[in-house]
Amino acid sequence: MGVLIALGTLLVVAPLILIFGFLLIKGLGALNLDFFLKNPAPEGESGGGWANAISGSLVILAMAAVLGVTVGVSGGIFLAEFPRHRLMPTIRMLSDVLSGIPAIVMGLVVYALVVRPMGHFSALAGGVALGLLMVPIVVRTTEEVLKLVPLSVREAGLALGLPQWKVILSIVLPAASGGIITGLMLALARVAGEAAPLLFTAFGSNLVNLNPLQPTSALPLEIYKGATSAYDENQRLAQAGALLLITLIFVTSLLARAANRRR
Repeated sequence: MGVLIALGTLLVVAPLILIFGFLLIKGLGALNLDFFLKNPAPEGESGGGWANAISGSLVILAMAAVLGVTVGVSGGIFLAEFPRHRLMPTIRMLSDVLSGIPAIVMGLVVYALVVRPMGHFSALAGGVALGLLMVPIVVRTTEEVLKLVPLSVREAGLALGLPQWKVILSIVLPAASGGIITGLMLALARVAGEAAPLLFTAFGSNLVNLNPLQPTSALPLEIYKGATSAYDENQRLAQAGALLLITLIFVTSLLARAANRRR
């Protein structure tokens, strides 16, 4: 039995090890200072970097985090603290449906709701798309973590004469903050590698852009463009970008698990 479990674990982990090893061999050489500080060189020319993609990813993920935190945590609090509310089944159904929507479909939805009314692609639209992908993950995590807070803690707060909203904000949420932060970090790591929704929203740019209302590049977008390019230099940068993205996701997951273990 133990041999079968070990074999199954090896089959699960082997693809990740092979991918990481391939990217380490192919892309590590391109991770130099220019990669972080320079914009992409013209097609077919050597040199250049992905400063536009790195800064764009940070801007888009920051806006996605704002949407994911506000909507996701609020939804999780509602599901955990008001289980008998008449809107609870509706909120839960919407959350479940949202979690099943493919990323590319979410990109098309945000394209229709944000990009077309604005008249152009933007980092804001990319942030909305990734934020909506984060929401169901954060909702589910927040709900499960809040349910772990003992009922006696809530009763103690109510016995002191505090209203329910103040018990939730002052007692329950601080007690569950470690688990909620862990869920947020995992959700952020989950959407950081999504390229499909950004093709219809952020679109991409060869320049560093910090304006949320203008088209912006991101690491998954540049990886997609570089991997499908006919030039070796672009493919080399794509391998370096993929290595950087996987490393960031891996580190974020480790930090989330470490924070959860300390809790």
